[in-house]
Amino acid sequence: MFNYLKGTIKFIDARGITLDVNDVGYQVVAPNPYAFKIDEKVLIYTYYYVREDIALIYGFKSSEQKTLFEDLISVKGIGPKSALAVLASAEVKDIIRAIETADTKYLNRFPGIGPKAAQQIILDLKGKLTYDGIQIKSSSRLEEVESALASLGYKAKEIQKLTDDLDTSLDTATLVRLALRKIAK
Repeated sequence: MFNYLKGTIKFIDARGITLDVNDVGYQVVAPNPYAFKIDEKVLIYTYYYVREDIALIYGFKSSEQKTLFEDLISVKGIGPKSALAVLASAEVKDIIRAIETADTKYLNRFPGIGPKAAQQIILDLKGKLTYDGIQIKSSSRLEEVESALASLGYKAKEIQKLTDDLDTSLDTATLVRLALRKIAK
């Protein structure tokens, strides 16, 4: 119904924000409401959620966050509350990377996402997430590099930082060397 609202933040609490749009205060549930500031002029991408007993406006700082929210709530067993918890806890590109690489451990760390829910998210969304400006490299070369770094004892977070901007058109050995050079710096 609403794609976005543009206005001024008038109130912030743990649940969300109140956005003044032409003297009308919209209550907007946000993943991280304290990321906003009172009297800040913002454009918030919105999702209007309606059930027989509730009608809420969910708000997001970027269209990618909104799209990922919509994708997450389309998964069986994942509701708006769980999807919001996921978005409040991580960056969109990191969540997409976890889904595309079937990283259930990463997804399990979010509140309300257990092993079954993580598997369901991966099953329903893997290979289907395409967002403008977010490029997730899921090539076999990159997986080989990640595996090589893991065998050298690097943790998943370190590996992610090392492989973030590698050119996957290069051969695996070169990619491993480039990643290891990043460590040396």
